[in-house]
Amino acid sequence: MNFNEYQKAANKTLRGNEQVLTNCALGLGSETGQVVDLVKKYTFHGEELNREQLVKEMGDVLWYLSQIAEWNNVPFEEVADFNIKRLNKRKDAMLKD
Repeated sequence: MNFNEYQKAANKTLRGNEQVLTNCALGLGSETGQVVDLVKKYTFHGEELNREQLVKEMGDVLWYLSQIAEWNNVPFEEVADFNIKRLNKRKDAMLKD
């Protein structure tokens, strides 16, 4: 499945139609916090990093992010492509120094 296919498939699971952007932005923050919490507990509390839980929470982050993109008519693949190009430019600039 490519990014755009995921975005469209994820959109079929979206419920409600009012304040979608706000709901998705708040959900993204919440789910990102859950990923951060798993890493914090692993790093500082000596807990095992539960891969299954990490994958679940990362999937939730991906869902909310894809729906923010969908709401703004931004193909998810465009976001990924733009990001890689920007990172490569940054890497190339660092290598020149």
